[in-house]
Amino acid sequence: MSIHRVRAPARAVFGLLALVIGASGCATSSLDAHSAPPIVGVWLVRAPEAPFPLHMFAFHADGTVEQSNPDAGDPNTSDSNLMGVWRPDGAGVRGKLVEVAADRATHQFVRRVEISFSLRVTGDTFGGTAEARFYDAAGRPAGGHVQATLAGERVVP
Repeated sequence: MSIHRVRAPARAVFGLLALVIGASGCATSSLDAHSAPPIVGVWLVRAPEAPFPLHMFAFHADGTVEQSNPDAGDPNTSDSNLMGVWRPDGAGVRGKLVEVAADRATHQFVRRVEISFSLRVTGDTFGGTAEARFYDAAGRPAGGHVQATLAGERVVP
């Protein structure tokens, strides 16, 4: 038997193995609309008590959440995008977002803000409350806390 005859079946086996392994990684990982929790999606959120009242929230099926609002919404400090987590809680969801702020003039750390929230989704809207707590660079509480109401409207195509 020649070496070429041995290589041909080995190549075919390795090729088939590569095809099977590659195809198994092509399965979709997204949830269909019926299995995703109702909070999952992108929302325009009104928070009248915040320095800037309009925000965008993106709730992901993996339990993470992102929030963004215009950086120029606060004239004294830069705002980072907030990142956090959420989890189901009875008929609603609870979660926490974290933000880091810097002084616009000195570019130095000003504070860390942790915002806890509780929401209830009804179709393409949600309502709820939030509470912001502030921390210094060492992680010590810095100042009081601020409470806010949240009203969200789902962004739909």
